[in-house]
Amino acid sequence: VSRTGYNESDLIDYSAKSIKFNGALHYRPLGNDRLEIIWNSKFGTGNTIYQGLNRYSLRNFFMQQHKLEVNGKNFFVRGYYAGEDAGDSYDTRFAAINVNKRWKSNKNWFRDYIGTFANVALGGNPQNLSQAEIHQLARTQADSGRALPGSPEFNRFFNEVISDPDVATGAKLKDNTNYYHVDANLNLRDYIDWAEVQFGGAYRQFNLNSSGTIYTDYDGPITFEEFGVYSQIQKKMIDDRLKFTGSLRYDKSQNFDGNFSPRISFAYAAGDTRNHNFRISFQTAFRNPTTQDQYIGLDTGASFLIGTVEDNLDRFVKTVDGFDVTARDAVERGYSTRSLDNGAPELATTELVTPEQVRAYEVGYRGEIPTGKNNLSVDLSAYYNIYDKFIATKDILVLLDPNSVDANNQSELVDALKNQSAKFSVKTNSVADVSSYGVGLGLSTKVFNGFNASLNYTWSKFDFDKSMDPDFEAGFNTPEHKVKVQFGHPNLFENFGFNISGRWQNEFYWESTFLEGIVDERTVLDAQINYAVPSIKSVFKVGGTNLTGKEYLSAPGVGAIGSQYFISWTINN
Repeated sequence: VSRTGYNESDLIDYSAKSIKFNGALHYRPLGNDRLEIIWNSKFGTGNTIYQGLNRYSLRNFFMQQHKLEVNGKNFFVRGYYAGEDAGDSYDTRFAAINVNKRWKSNKNWFRDYIGTFANVALGGNPQNLSQAEIHQLARTQADSGRALPGSPEFNRFFNEVISDPDVATGAKLKDNTNYYHVDANLNLRDYIDWAEVQFGGAYRQFNLNSSGTIYTDYDGPITFEEFGVYSQIQKKMIDDRLKFTGSLRYDKSQNFDGNFSPRISFAYAAGDTRNHNFRISFQTAFRNPTTQDQYIGLDTGASFLIGTVEDNLDRFVKTVDGFDVTARDAVERGYSTRSLDNGAPELATTELVTPEQVRAYEVGYRGEIPTGKNNLSVDLSAYYNIYDKFIATKDILVLLDPNSVDANNQSELVDALKNQSAKFSVKTNSVADVSSYGVGLGLSTKVFNGFNASLNYTWSKFDFDKSMDPDFEAGFNTPEHKVKVQFGHPNLFENFGFNISGRWQNEFYWESTFLEGIVDERTVLDAQINYAVPSIKSVFKVGGTNLTGKEYLSAPGVGAIGSQYFISWTINN
């Protein structure tokens, strides 16, 4: 039995908006392009909905980025600041939970429910009600005095809840996280003539500041750093037809061991006019766990979502039914939810999250093939990626009182995990063998005396060994086949052009922490016309997307996408 909830539509304003501003100042102190100083600022605000473990209403959020850049003939130095403010954002699940608790406490609601149910069931059931009817009567009685959506009482409770950042009583999200970033590069072309050699590096400092509503920064902002250095050499050979590029990069995060990333590639230009270009490359790379992978400590109502760097394990503490549970408990003594579903609980092996690594192989061709009066441009590539320590989320159950349960008694353990446990979603690395591979093909040419026609196709696959990690969910979320065709003319008649495109993709299975399901195949038609007015240096564009009007979903649980129309005016084009 659970309390009567509220419809999401009573908790969210589904309207979305986005306002952006971008401005830059450029200064050349020497009067030429040998030295340039640039200040660039970007601002954005808006409303939207974010879908994670819960649904979050992001209202009046604000984001900003500022960059100071110094560019020279053979070098650059850049410094960035990026920050955000969650504004009036809130968690819709906790909005519903805590509005309910405002008009009647959980204790009183369940007291009324149980009392009504017991009076009927133990009083001889004079109306001969069914079990379901008795439950409905108990719910109706417990809901007496319920704050109804749209009522002044509901609106007052709702506004109080979404202004309160304590999940025990409110739903507000606070986030003033920011980071500082510096990178630099030096090209030695004026000092070395046998090859092009570059050196560079980067530094970044994160400052997580959510007041404990997202991260485990209950006592103040969490600060950590990372840096990287690299060198690259590029050499042309065989009459400049063959180009070799090799690089080595070292990156170190405060929370993880350092990583070396070597990369090599060869490109060869064949043909009398060098219009047949072949390439092959081998690259290694890594992906540091995100700030949330490391330091999130989010109560979602149904579970606790936690990051698993070492110093996050003891920082996250929650009291459930009078028992304290920590992130360390989830890592060290948690049971796999999959094993419980199978009726045979097993302790989960959960490693602390570390950087994800990949080895990538790619071959490709780009060139032009004569087809009578016109050429056919071809861009063909194929790739194969092998992942190690793929970052994933694992669902874990932690016994609230492990000392009261005989872990060797399977039926007792199953009962305790179902009724006396806390659920965690833990960031970790999969031990499964994971790979992805695919092919991309692009064709373009001119037809019918000047019309542009093009075709793009991608094939993408993702494989992993489920037997090595039964708890692993990939979340690849990419259709196997995608096709796009375009047809248009930039100047059909004086100053007038148009373009029509069609997009198709096959159905695929979507995996996420919020919802899983099939995303249906779709075909989408887009079109645009443009008209230039040279006298005012302007181009006007009118167009639309999904012109057939058939709505589609990009993922389960999100809003349907219909047709969109636009008008634009570009000045000084």
